[in-house]
Amino acid sequence: MLPIALDAMGGDKAPEEIVAGAHRAVEELGVQVTLVGQPEVLEPLRGDLEVIPASEVIGMSDDPGSSVRRRKDSSLVRAAEAVRDGKASAMISAGNTGATMASALLRMGRITGVSRPAIATPIPVPGHNPTVLLDAGANAECQPEWLLQFAQMGAVFARDRYGIETPRVGLLSIGEESSKGTPLVKETHALLAGSDALTAAGATFIGNVEGRDVMTPDVDVVVTDGFTGNVVLKTLEGGMRTLVNAILGAFGTSPETQAAGDVLMPALLPLYATLDPDNTGGAMLLGVDGLCLISHGSSSATAIVNACRVAKELHEADVVGSLRAAVAPA
Repeated sequence: MLPIALDAMGGDKAPEEIVAGAHRAVEELGVQVTLVGQPEVLEPLRGDLEVIPASEVIGMSDDPGSSVRRRKDSSLVRAAEAVRDGKASAMISAGNTGATMASALLRMGRITGVSRPAIATPIPVPGHNPTVLLDAGANAECQPEWLLQFAQMGAVFARDRYGIETPRVGLLSIGEESSKGTPLVKETHALLAGSDALTAAGATFIGNVEGRDVMTPDVDVVVTDGFTGNVVLKTLEGGMRTLVNAILGAFGTSPETQAAGDVLMPALLPLYATLDPDNTGGAMLLGVDGLCLISHGSSSATAIVNACRVAKELHEADVVGSLRAAVAPA
């Protein structure tokens, strides 16, 4: 496996936490990691890690498209070029999501036949495989044909990433009936119901699903447009954070609740770990011709270790190769 190109300048906690995660990944996972960023900033932190020099940084609030076009020596662009040029097996960034996507798309290119890339985010389901939600923010406005392709790519991802032999694909809507939803949802439902592409990918279309189904074991892949998907993702993140904080806060309100907390905490810690975004590792940008992982903006060193673990596993499973094989015939 070639080194992982890690954008050391991207994220709220860059570069310290990002580089710390890189060192841990090398030690704990046995992978090679190459940092991408400003050498003068990384020199005190890098240790024996290699550095791909990049003089510019694209900030979290910068416009993605124009920044990628103008800042050609940015850490994001150089990371994407490392994958394109065969110097890295994957790129990872916790920085500007739109710029990460644009860098990967413009430098790696799309897999032949892919209309639009989509962000596939694993949503935790305690005790079961995660639900793959896509698109989680790459395409705010979509066409039915794109959603059909998202379903196809999501099914391949769920099969190769989580070992689900026959992924169940659901279309996010406001009701289970095929007559429910926006014109986009209704047209997409008709396409998915009559599609051979999903069958060829080894998947089954189970019809419309609702927001309450996303964190259940009843569906493996949930397909929607990027605007809706991103709202769902952020709503779930906020809801889970509020719930966890409320539970932890209740344990310290009296001696009785403190005692209850001491008893319950060992049982709750595995659940907390499942719901912690740092343990997810990141979302994969499906449809670009290379491995691109997008980590949470507030990623810690632990999140970076897990992102490197996901990159290693996706590389070993040859997910990009499977996507090429699935999309090209369709």
